[in-house]
Amino acid sequence: MTAHPAIVWFRRDLRLADNPALAAALNNHRRIVPVYIHAPDEEAPWAPGAASRWWLQHSLTALDARLREHGSGLVIRHGRTLETLRQLIAETGANAVHWNRLYEPATIARDTEVKEALRAEGTAAHSHNAALLFEPWSLTTQSGGPYRVFTPFWKACLRQGLPEQGEALSEIPPETLLPSAAHSAALDTLGLLPTIPWDAGFNDHWQPGEAGAWNMLREFLDHAGARYAKDRDRPGQRSTSRLSPHLHFGEIGPRQIVHAVRARQAADARPGAHASLDSLLRELGWREFSHHLLYHFPHTPATALDERFARFAWRRDDADLLAAWQRGRTGIPLVDAGMRELWHTGWMHNRVRMVVASFLTKNLLLPWQDGARWFWDTLVDADLANNTQGWQWTTGCGADAAPYFRVFNPVLQSRKFDPDGVYLRRWLPELACLPDTALHAPWEAPEHVLRSARVRLGSDYPRPIVELRASRQRALDAYARIRVMPA
Repeated sequence: MTAHPAIVWFRRDLRLADNPALAAALNNHRRIVPVYIHAPDEEAPWAPGAASRWWLQHSLTALDARLREHGSGLVIRHGRTLETLRQLIAETGANAVHWNRLYEPATIARDTEVKEALRAEGTAAHSHNAALLFEPWSLTTQSGGPYRVFTPFWKACLRQGLPEQGEALSEIPPETLLPSAAHSAALDTLGLLPTIPWDAGFNDHWQPGEAGAWNMLREFLDHAGARYAKDRDRPGQRSTSRLSPHLHFGEIGPRQIVHAVRARQAADARPGAHASLDSLLRELGWREFSHHLLYHFPHTPATALDERFARFAWRRDDADLLAAWQRGRTGIPLVDAGMRELWHTGWMHNRVRMVVASFLTKNLLLPWQDGARWFWDTLVDADLANNTQGWQWTTGCGADAAPYFRVFNPVLQSRKFDPDGVYLRRWLPELACLPDTALHAPWEAPEHVLRSARVRLGSDYPRPIVELRASRQRALDAYARIRVMPA
């Protein structure tokens, strides 16, 4: 074990438990310097959006508090990463830098440059895997290429065996972390929080940080895990794990979730509980698949994987339609409820995400990239791999995508998955007095029903901005034209 310090460069791995970079540094160095470097320009064109910056502020605060429990604190810097690391090495005498890998194209390029430069200058530089169950390059088809269909990809993951990691934090010896080894900027100087308090509702829904991640997981396993497979499509119920922002920021790792799920499966003998939690692990598989696709097809955040979509007849530059969708003013209740949930909480139920994405790309024929950009700025769990895969899947232009003719009918989806209107009434209070029979499609309701519920279409609530049946047919016609083109 060397007497020289090691720098642990935190990024989106904001936890102490199951942190391979931290563990490696602790195993090889008597002292470590925990560092966060804010360099959003190096992630362009996908620097964190507004909702992600809100989360980052509170997650860094939580990590700093955890480190202070060990007599240290997080060293915060703002500037170009390589130059900042060189300064920190000079200030602290560190001879090694450890970090956990990221997999977006811009961060891969930046990290490669950092590793090569540090090693050339005589500083050990080591990267580790904290974010995924499997490295994106470690799973290949029989022909040696990347997977483009989820089911065989997930079967390959299961054949290898899902890796697990326990919850326990490795012991950090006293005086290992250096509390004053380097000057730290104040977190508030990073400018992460909004100047206009549009984030007022976020605190009611989220607890960023490692403790919040574990609280969320335990609450899910205790109250919804056994029913997850049955209830996960019901947006009016608290039936999903809501772990996605915690996973994105690395406050909990997928190996830890596998471990916790396996332990609960072993302890829970209720019928269906084991299979239900397998469904949650399968969702982790979709996250792995998304990162697999982004790594092998790095152009997909901006360009469809299916090249025929370069010739698709999108209705570009229709600012009014896009604004109505963004603000939850389309006149389609399930779409509007989802978009308002997103604005007020920074999150949206997955079933509703598919519905609003289908409505934008198929009923409105607006480009999927417009939706992906809005989600990127407004989701607290905005993740480039997941966001890209989700939008391309719903649009029908990605790997293992939904068929082009699958157009989600938001009225049928609403009646099926929110039959009692709990979700709609929560986010559309102006429609709360409508009976269930009229709530899902108020434009179809008789005038006396609307009047009794004090709903005036076009005033209290907008009329639909498109007719669903006609817009569906228009989408099918547009898709049919590119379907006959060579891929």
